[in-house]
Amino acid sequence: MTSQPLPQSALRIFAGAIETGLAQRFPAAERPRVTFEAPRRPEFGDFSTNVALGYAKIARSAPQPLAQAIIDDAYARQPQLRELFSSIEATAGFINARLAPPVWHASLAHILRQGERFGQTGERSGRISLEFGSANPTGPLVVVQGRALAIGGALVNAMRCCGYEVFVEWIVNDAGSQIDALGRSLYARYRQCFDAQYPFPDDGYPGDYLHPIAASIAQTDGERWVGAQQSEWLAHFSRVARDAIVAQQQATAQRFGIVYDLWQSEAELHDAGRVTAVLEHLTRLGLTYERDGAVYFTSMQFGDDKDRVLVRSDGRPTYYCPDIAYHYDKLQRAERVIDILGPDHHGYIGRLRAMAAALGYDGHLDVLIAQHVAILRDGEPVGMSKRAGQIVTLDEVLDEVGIDAARFFFTMLAPEQPLTFDLALALQTNNDNPVYYVQYGHARIASIFKRAQAGDRSLLQELTDAPLGRLETALAALTSPAELSLARRLAEFPQVVLGVVDALAPHRLARYARDVAADFHTFYTECRVLDEDASIRIARLALCGATQTILARTLGLLGVSAPQTM
Repeated sequence: MTSQPLPQSALRIFAGAIETGLAQRFPAAERPRVTFEAPRRPEFGDFSTNVALGYAKIARSAPQPLAQAIIDDAYARQPQLRELFSSIEATAGFINARLAPPVWHASLAHILRQGERFGQTGERSGRISLEFGSANPTGPLVVVQGRALAIGGALVNAMRCCGYEVFVEWIVNDAGSQIDALGRSLYARYRQCFDAQYPFPDDGYPGDYLHPIAASIAQTDGERWVGAQQSEWLAHFSRVARDAIVAQQQATAQRFGIVYDLWQSEAELHDAGRVTAVLEHLTRLGLTYERDGAVYFTSMQFGDDKDRVLVRSDGRPTYYCPDIAYHYDKLQRAERVIDILGPDHHGYIGRLRAMAAALGYDGHLDVLIAQHVAILRDGEPVGMSKRAGQIVTLDEVLDEVGIDAARFFFTMLAPEQPLTFDLALALQTNNDNPVYYVQYGHARIASIFKRAQAGDRSLLQELTDAPLGRLETALAALTSPAELSLARRLAEFPQVVLGVVDALAPHRLARYARDVAADFHTFYTECRVLDEDASIRIARLALCGATQTILARTLGLLGVSAPQTM
């Protein structure tokens, strides 16, 4: 008993027949390449191609008759298409195709056979450096970093699923004036432990998160620093504040399910001489010049909108200089570098790409922007300002709605779109809450299997382990539109994951999870799973099992749990 071709194989057979026919019909034209997409309206079929529209001018024909001629030629050239497709039709110049049910049965069989391995394509290879979430070590992680963490974490999982080796990193911006301001802020809180009227610096960080750090210093050191000069205490308080806040950021990231391979200190780049080394390297390449005592990088030569200052006239490097050193290091140890930056960093994209091109890595650096997050609590927007001490920390959100809701909500929209996070919606236990809706689908399937007879579960396991042809035969009872629609959706999983990676679009995972859940709930409503007919019952249990696998895989890539009960 032989197995049917899978959907992608069937499409390749069809595309090959079209391409061969067009090449023979129009030998002087460029070699055709046929691609398929889902039609805008599902009643048109499973897949569609516009190849006739592209060739209409060459053929000196209207697209519709040309599309029909291409179909007739493909049928004649490849008779197997009549078995693989239930219909192939020309509509308004498009060629719309609907795969035959046995092809979807074959796809379901592969999902059941491969289980958690399904979708691990191995189609990609190479090493990727992915940096995301990096925040100034001047306070706890807030919601905008939470979004970057969720986006980055989903991309890491999807990339590894596709076969990439991913190195996950974070740059600690612990050099420059902001760290001095942090040190002065902590010192003021320390002094206030003994004198409540001690003034707080105008450029300080007034959040409550410095109070416990200051109290710890007061308890350990007493009044040791009360009479000291700033030159004595500033470096100490800056370092203590930085270390405590970075440790807190690391703990929050780990709580959120994100594990980093490297936390790179910017100060260490300076201390190790890597900033000076890259500056000297750019100078040797003839890519720097001096003007008014400052050193400039010729970034306009590489597509930037202006040349950038590397070293100020007073000898202090700009923040761009250590960024070049850090990215040069990343570019040397990875084939592709991806940065996920926060809001208001669009202007930084050009200078990063210019830097990569200047160093000989043109096209090896991609930048993704994770846009603003607005928080709604009880329907009212929550104001946020780190400088004013008004922040909503990521830990507060996790305490309130949990990790699952936070990971899902942060990835629901495309990264470049601003996101409104409704805390009340994330807590709802109904279908209005998207993460609940998806998780409930998984839990509902678990409940179905608990209610199923032990003999049915054993038979399904036996079929799953049997030759694929036998399993496909058992699935032949799936013929209703709701069953086949769900099977089609499940088969999309590998291509969805590849699309997420290629387009850096993790929101597609959240959308796909909701689509799978919607198709399953429709199937559950229209089809009685534990039917009296044994063949129908086993086939529908198998469809439920495949759906459970895909829901769990998709939620897992998002960093969201797949509960057995709700």
